[in-house]
Amino acid sequence: AQDKRLSHSVWFSTYHSIFCPKYRYNILNGKAEIFVRNTLYRLCGQKDYVTIEEINIQSDHVHLMLSIPPKYAISEIMGFLKGKLALKLFQEQKSLTKQYWGRHLWARGYCVSTVGLNEEQIRKYVRWQ
Repeated sequence: AQDKRLSHSVWFSTYHSIFCPKYRYNILNGKAEIFVRNTLYRLCGQKDYVTIEEINIQSDHVHLMLSIPPKYAISEIMGFLKGKLALKLFQEQKSLTKQYWGRHLWARGYCVSTVGLNEEQIRKYVRWQ
């Protein structure tokens, strides 16, 4: 694990996050999985220095290991990712509006934990889910 550096700060803040579709429906497979993966990478690229270290998408949930600089709160990044991803997924897959009639794709919350000395163990966990 490497720290990140800017002109006036050094940080190592990595988070393991899990979120799932509302009702835990199995919607994240096939083309949807590829779309979600690519979109998450693009969305993280829109935020300065936010990077995906590991990603694993199951049919009913998403595991992310994110590196986030201290200028962002994890709640801000998760809200951004879940919100934008839902909008883009609804545009891409019109059939989702039948299952998710209120345009609320994701379950309300998410799970997040910090990654410290056990980074390699968490990487393996995310990778091999």
